[in-house]
Amino acid sequence: MDRSGKFWDRKAEGYARSPISDEATYQKKLSDTQKFFTPDRNILEFGCGTGTTAIHHAPHVQHIEEVDISENMLEIGRTKARKACIDNIKFTKSTLTEFNAEPANFDAVLGLNVIHLLPDRRDVLTEVARILKPGGVFVSSTVCLGNSYMRFIKHLVPLGKFMGLMPDVFILTEVKLAKEIQDAGFTIEVQWRHGMHNMVIFIIARKIDL
Repeated sequence: MDRSGKFWDRKAEGYARSPISDEATYQKKLSDTQKFFTPDRNILEFGCGTGTTAIHHAPHVQHIEEVDISENMLEIGRTKARKACIDNIKFTKSTLTEFNAEPANFDAVLGLNVIHLLPDRRDVLTEVARILKPGGVFVSSTVCLGNSYMRFIKHLVPLGKFMGLMPDVFILTEVKLAKEIQDAGFTIEVQWRHGMHNMVIFIIARKIDL
């Protein structure tokens, strides 16, 4: 966590200034997600970055917990929330598993642009299922490099990490990602692709109500 946190601390200011690359797709993600929200919902987002998505969702839910390993990212998020007069978001420096939320505590969990960066993603998916209420939803957007010719990047990751240019990146396919989410106790209700070579997979999955 420390090395990755330092990497994202260094990237925070530039990340915050970067424009959204595909505004129409981003708005579709927001819209698709908000169909599962009501004003009494409690949400958690891990790997939240600077909190832009949470600020968009905040008027549609009761409360949002934002979790990230980069304090610099979180501080930018706190500033953005204050400027937007949003007071139902809390920002905490932590990984999802270290956050150790109460079981069946959230109506929705968001993990956007983060699962492909996690070495312990199966444990993270298990934790998502643990902290979601029965019938709650998990919303994810994940780069699946295994879907494209860019899977060769796995050979560049160690050098990029050594030079401080890249975080951990793990090669996934859409089929593997969907299966791992299902194996963690979910049924997939929304699934579509976007981005270059359709290698970003957006999924909304519902926790199975046993």
